[in-house]
Amino acid sequence: MCFYKPLIVVNMKKSMLVLSVICLAFMLVGFISKQTQQPWPVPDKFVKMANPVKADAASIAEGKELYTKHCASCHGKKGKGDGSKAAQLDTECGDFTSADFAKQTDGSLFYKTSEGRKDMPSYKKKIPEQNEIWSVVNYVRTLQ
Repeated sequence: MCFYKPLIVVNMKKSMLVLSVICLAFMLVGFISKQTQQPWPVPDKFVKMANPVKADAASIAEGKELYTKHCASCHGKKGKGDGSKAAQLDTECGDFTSADFAKQTDGSLFYKTSEGRKDMPSYKKKIPEQNEIWSVVNYVRTLQ
């Protein structure tokens, strides 16, 4: 009867090891999928769209106010994607200070802000004035 007890302990240790490896694998897959930014296609109409709002002090101030109210909780105060709600999201918030972000056109940023996708909500109703969304685009450019 004594030789059964060590056998049970060995099997339990193997089971715990297998369970630990499975849990670690799920956590790793979740981390990788959150860190991998999926392409966000933008229609050509918007890619080529010029910003009709001049990036002057008034527009940037308005954009900053709207950004602080609607965007900073996820995207962070300085646009690094580290806002207080960012960790709760399934998708990466993006870094507005990065070179990749800077390569996007104003029209692309307008489209993404207006339409949203996944965790990023559409702001067509929250910021119904298009010129205000353009002002947010102007402000975000100052974060680079």
